[in-house]
Amino acid sequence: MLSAPLRTASQGATLRQTTHPRPPPPSSVTICASGIFESPREAKVAASEDDSGPEEIGMALAEDGGGAAIVPPVTPDGRNIDIVASGPAPWRTYLRALGPGLVTGASDDDPSGIATYAQTGAQFGFGMLWVALITFPLMAGVQEICDRTALATGKGLGELIVARFGRAWRVAIGLLIGALIIANALNIAADLVAVGEGMHLLHAGPAALWAVLAGAIIMVLLVSGSFATIARVFKVLCAALLAYVGVLFFVKIPWGTVIFNTVVPHIRFSRGYVALLVGVLGTTISPYLFFWQSMHRIEDMREEDAGGTRPLPLLRRSRIDAAGKESRSRFDVFTGMAFSNVVMFAIIVATAITLTPKSGQHLIISSPAQVAAALRPVAGRFASIIFALGFIGSGMLAIPVLAGAGSAGMAGLLGKQTGFSNSPRRAPVFYGLCAVGTVGGMTLSLLSVNPITLLVFVAVVNGVAAAPFIIVTMFVSSNRTIMGEYVNGRTAKILGWLTAALMAVAAVALFATGGV
Repeated sequence: MLSAPLRTASQGATLRQTTHPRPPPPSSVTICASGIFESPREAKVAASEDDSGPEEIGMALAEDGGGAAIVPPVTPDGRNIDIVASGPAPWRTYLRALGPGLVTGASDDDPSGIATYAQTGAQFGFGMLWVALITFPLMAGVQEICDRTALATGKGLGELIVARFGRAWRVAIGLLIGALIIANALNIAADLVAVGEGMHLLHAGPAALWAVLAGAIIMVLLVSGSFATIARVFKVLCAALLAYVGVLFFVKIPWGTVIFNTVVPHIRFSRGYVALLVGVLGTTISPYLFFWQSMHRIEDMREEDAGGTRPLPLLRRSRIDAAGKESRSRFDVFTGMAFSNVVMFAIIVATAITLTPKSGQHLIISSPAQVAAALRPVAGRFASIIFALGFIGSGMLAIPVLAGAGSAGMAGLLGKQTGFSNSPRRAPVFYGLCAVGTVGGMTLSLLSVNPITLLVFVAVVNGVAAAPFIIVTMFVSSNRTIMGEYVNGRTAKILGWLTAALMAVAAVALFATGGV
């Protein structure tokens, strides 16, 4: 096998040419800017990915009832091009790959999640730690599926829904996405209130004022194309939440009891327990994260040299490059989900230990200051400051995620451009929906509602709404016409459908126990 570097002016990247045995070329091929294809129909599919909406893609794919056999890019002399970056060591490559998955994991621990986990620990002690163990493989599996749909096709979930479902189903799913945008606006309101409360803990002024200011600042930054900066800054602030992990090393913890409650489920069929269980599931496996994972992965692919200004899907890469990209992306997703669940586990344990009165009776949290008190064993008088920074950072990171997720789903369903890497001129529908969600959240944040109550309620809403969106995602990702060889395998199918069933059963139990 011979290899030599090749540099292209258009890509500005170092490509590696690898000589592979190739079958004789077909007698008739179609050559276009997207590659070399064995029939005009296949060239039409590739061209439609560049210039047309997803509906045309779905129609083209449906003509034969199968996926397009896309030939990987080749050089003029017939050698495959493996698009691999030369230079950094493998471990550095994987560290640099941390992005969409890590942001998703960090935004999963938004103020709604923090409040729900804290309420769980304070109210039920270690009794719900088993959820942290069970949800990790489930949330990791679902997010990996969402991530892989974007990797394989270069398209968002909204666009793929058009290719997978008929008109009637698209209308029904569109209504679901519309409901998700409304739910996200409520979640944005809850997170804005949390940001305001965080600023109030820092004695910076009224919470309501800072809630509105935070929403306005985020909207301006997003429209000006500064989301990458926002993500970098507030991912650092979210690291303050690791202080909850530090608590575990500074207080006496009955680890035998903790481990027992982690591996052995303790289920109660009381209204309060089931409502919080649905809330924990909803804030961990939130439906808006499905659309966000897909959209953010596409943004990540657009930044690659290989695809130019358009994402280069795995289906149009060489096998070596596709395998490497899939592996690095999977590592990113699993790392983000692990971070999210470690923080979740630590918050429940910390609040169960530090907020339980000496009488042993668990309490109901009513203010962010009570949650901050759980950090006193490790942070002392700085507990409020550290908690406030984490609350503010996670809220400011989650708000653009919430605004962009549902907007990307709806815009993609309508065949419009999506993503914060696009300008408002190129993606007016996407940005318009983001503005509606953010402004709606800012308005709702002015209502006089207990912030902890609102944050937990939003988590419960997400828990109820999750199952339908998981089912839609599973139908898309299990379709070989769309996904090609990257269709769901046995493990992905088991995890995906098990998650959908668990979320549906939890939602039914919530209504059965009168939790809503």
